Amino acid sequence: MFPTVREVLALDPVRHGAPRLVAGDAGLDRPVRWVHVAEVPDIATLLGGGELVLTTGIGLPADDAGLRAFIGDLADVGVSGLVVELGRRYVSGVPRVMAAAAERRGLPLVELRRATPFVRITEAVHALIVDAQLTELRATEEIHQRFTELSVEGADAVEVVRQAAELAGCPVVLENLSRQVLAYDPAGESAELLLDGWEQHSRRIRPAGRTAYDPDSGWLVTTVGARGQDWGRLLLRWPNEDGRTPETRPSRTPPTRLTILIERAASTLALGRLIRRDAEGLERQIHRTLLTALLDHSRPVDEVALRAKALGVTLDRRHLVGVVVRHRADDPPEAVPVGEAGLPGDPGPEAGPARLRDLAEAVGQALREAKLSALTSAVDDHAVGALLALSDPAAEEKALAAFAAALRRVRLDAVPTRLPTPRSAVGAAVARPTDGPARPGQTGAGAPRPAGSGPAALIVAAGSGVGSLREAGRSLVEARQVAEAARRDRRDLPIFRLPHVGLAGLLHLLRDEPRLQTFVERELGALLAYDARHPREQLLGTLRAYLEQGRNKSAAAAAAHLSRPAFYERLARIGRILDVDLDSVEACLSLHVALLALDAVRTP
Repeated sequence: MFPTVREVLALDPVRHGAPRLVAGDAGLDRPVRWVHVAEVPDIATLLGGGELVLTTGIGLPADDAGLRAFIGDLADVGVSGLVVELGRRYVSGVPRVMAAAAERRGLPLVELRRATPFVRITEAVHALIVDAQLTELRATEEIHQRFTELSVEGADAVEVVRQAAELAGCPVVLENLSRQVLAYDPAGESAELLLDGWEQHSRRIRPAGRTAYDPDSGWLVTTVGARGQDWGRLLLRWPNEDGRTPETRPSRTPPTRLTILIERAASTLALGRLIRRDAEGLERQIHRTLLTALLDHSRPVDEVALRAKALGVTLDRRHLVGVVVRHRADDPPEAVPVGEAGLPGDPGPEAGPARLRDLAEAVGQALREAKLSALTSAVDDHAVGALLALSDPAAEEKALAAFAAALRRVRLDAVPTRLPTPRSAVGAAVARPTDGPARPGQTGAGAPRPAGSGPAALIVAAGSGVGSLREAGRSLVEARQVAEAARRDRRDLPIFRLPHVGLAGLLHLLRDEPRLQTFVERELGALLAYDARHPREQLLGTLRAYLEQGRNKSAAAAAAHLSRPAFYERLARIGRILDVDLDSVEACLSLHVALLALDAVRTP
């Protein structure tokens, strides 16, 4: 970062000249990009802005109008300040008209009351500038090296954001297109204050460009995405080292290194989203490769069929059904195998992958017990997929029921029976004996089943059966979407199918899809931004009441606890903000779907 005029005045060669600020105190924090010595009045045409101009004044105009024009030209070109050495042209001080003109334009005007070699000043300032540029280069090199390492290591979003905050020394937030926080690091500040009312605050941050600084809020923002698909924003709050707010900070542009940092962090996040790592065996990796190929059409189906047949799974001329099995909760269970002291152990960083491997093994065992031929592997960090290959389409329901029953048995057999430990405070904390038979959900003498281990904790979803390997990807995608949507369904169904998932469930399973978030922003963004600026009105609730009451204005006014005239006035305002006709069935249908989608993306 360039030194400021204030910092230049503190240098020894300048202090040797006994400097006195005559005008332009408001511009003392302007950055000095270079120092230029000039003794001619038309020097402004040769400058580019950011220079500190040194002069003895011998060539300056003698008339007041000429001095005003000289100061005006310097201010127009954007110089950082003007330093005049007294003694040759001006003895006791610079002309008052000159000081007045500089004060009006906010241009720092400094008198040097003692003769000073200008070369010493230029050397000292240029040394500062070069040193600052070298520091900037070193910081940039460290940024590139740090994020290259994170990319190679496949670091997750939380770690990337943490490293960005550490390098920047200021808060960093990663959000999706719906302004929901995905990861953050407050950099030592209060996380509660940082995230309080985040969505409304974020909607007011509207910089121009893919990477830009919003001076009103003090946030540097860049878009995150890859392959032409944007899926979020990365925001960095420029550090306020001098205690002033962004509105009163003199320089309105963050240092270049912060722009480089946030863009490299965004690139690392985008790349990390494309990288997947697992530690499965070779056979399971091949299964996963083939299932992935069917999902993203990355390999010819003939090659997939050939490689699957080599693994003992025949896919040609078979009825294919995609199945996905997942836990209802993403996080590992809090209750894990009891430690030596009898207390629940710490799940640790490997609990999630270990639970996924256990689930994959259970699915494979259930397929073997049900005597079903299938490709099976983990399809993401929380779910296991299987492509069933049936010889008879009529056997689809029977095969799915057999698989679900076998999986239930496998999971029940996997639940260890733990007897209470000897009577002690620790033993009592782990499991309390009960009189009589165990309640449902208990094993042994009243010991509770570990969280997430029971059959009801699993969701088994199946897609529509297809008769061609070319359509197998569609069945797998449908099964994964149904499984995701079924997490909101409290029913304990053996198999979830597409008819079990309504519109709200469908939108919930698509909540991370950038195109859905873009649709919500297009339909409701203007209204959400209005509510963010007018928190007391909350017109979104008025629109919700209107649509949920089937566009019955009287019923909607009652539901919203508003008088009918007030409700009608709010509807009219909503129509103007969104530029839609709220009497149009098609427009209201689109808005209602957008509201349901907004609820989905806001629901974890």
